[in-house]
Amino acid sequence: QVQLVESGGGLVQPGGSARLACTASAASGSGFRFSTIGWYRQAPGKQRDLVATIFSGGDTNYADSVKGRFTISRDNTKNTVYLQMRSLIPEDTAVYYCNRATIKGSPLGSWGQGTQVIVSS
Repeated sequence: QVQLVESGGGLVQPGGSARLACTASAASGSGFRFSTIGWYRQAPGKQRDLVATIFSGGDTNYADSVKGRFTISRDNTKNTVYLQMRSLIPEDTAVYYCNRATIKGSPLGSWGQGTQVIVSS
């Protein structure tokens, strides 16, 4: 079973950048490279929403709210999926989670602790 851990959050000024990482544990074996991975976020008092998806072949999808600002990528040699975030705005403030996903972006596994991103001056 693929187990994922998020990292890389923190406090960022508006207009700034941050890169999040989603790393599969060694116990996940070779399954990670065949998995569709999604980044999700949950802002205070709101539901958790899909932000970006990357398929096993490298194709990507983005929510309209982040299109052109966020880039999802994967490095299968490191069992890691990244979320590069640019031009951050306060509305990007949320706890960010990664998870295995269906091709439609529905989460498949259990949720980890996530990593918090706060966009504030």
